[in-house]
Amino acid sequence: MLPSFSLKDHTILLTGAAGLFGRGLTASLAEAGATLIIASRNADKLQVVADEETARGHKVFAEGFDQGDEASIIALKARLEERFGPLHGLVNNSVLRPMKGAQGTVEQWEDSMRVNATGLMLMHRHFGSAMAEVGRGSIVNIGSIQGMIGPSYELYAGTNMGDMPPDYFFHKGGMLNLTRFYAALYGPKNVRVNCLSPGGFFNNQPELFVQRFSEHTMLGRMADENDLGGALIFLLSNASVYITGVNLPVDGGYTAK
Repeated sequence: MLPSFSLKDHTILLTGAAGLFGRGLTASLAEAGATLIIASRNADKLQVVADEETARGHKVFAEGFDQGDEASIIALKARLEERFGPLHGLVNNSVLRPMKGAQGTVEQWEDSMRVNATGLMLMHRHFGSAMAEVGRGSIVNIGSIQGMIGPSYELYAGTNMGDMPPDYFFHKGGMLNLTRFYAALYGPKNVRVNCLSPGGFFNNQPELFVQRFSEHTMLGRMADENDLGGALIFLLSNASVYITGVNLPVDGGYTAK
């Protein structure tokens, strides 16, 4: 079974590769042997990441695109197919977070939906249909436990972390059923669509918040940059060929408690 977990000979597109989760996912996928394309609006920043991984002997390439612009998505797909051929995997990790709290503006909400809802749908439409044409592929959406449960305001009391924005809860919740929709649509063409929902990621938050969050988590800690990669490799690889339409929480037991 072990060779089925390898991503050797898999060409995979990872969006949002320089962000909170993205840097760790880039390292994990590259180490698993993938030919990895990392893409976001900031191509220069991604090129630094690609150069670091290339220096380690991995095959990582940087591309710029805007998930909020359909023409940019279509152009990225054309460039990748011309250079690499049909993709084996897509990881939808890009996210725009313009709202900073419950009183964010309508314009911020609309900007969020353009990228995180409409843009996400278009990534499934254009890249998923291309996978369906060749009869194979795996799409993994990076969700959040905040798409599964409501906000826990008590974790933030007495900290300076600010308010929680409603757009993130909305589009991460919608991602779960969009995953099921495209799993059903593309399943007959042997294209799998699944979702990973990470828990809280340690990012030097106030000590009080980290303590409270860890106490509510069965494994007693927040996630680090290595915790999501194994599950992602599994869902992209041939080890999971009979799994589709699934949401897998990677949260240390937070949502199970």
